[in-house]
Amino acid sequence: MRQFVIDELTPQERDNLESYLKKSLKVAPMMGIFWLQLPEDLWADAQLGHDECGPFYFGIELTKDKFIAELLIRSESNLHCSCIAYATPTQREFLLRFVDTMLENEHIKA
Repeated sequence: MRQFVIDELTPQERDNLESYLKKSLKVAPMMGIFWLQLPEDLWADAQLGHDECGPFYFGIELTKDKFIAELLIRSESNLHCSCIAYATPTQREFLLRFVDTMLENEHIKA
């Protein structure tokens, strides 16, 4: 799996990130998992025409000492479809802007 990982989080940094993620993203049913929704104007060719599979998300996981962002665009309703694909450069830029903003707002040094 292609991922963007920030490790060696202190307990305080982890708590700050958890609070930020809970306020900013959709919380998944599994503990420590969050969904960053991909705006429709950033849908790639793989997602276009798959409105029934949307919305589309980046999966974010927060563990005891790591922040993990998957680079796979996932469907909320369909696990096996051609619309599930790795992020395009524009979609990755969207994710990285979110991460940069989060780190700056929460003063994360890890």
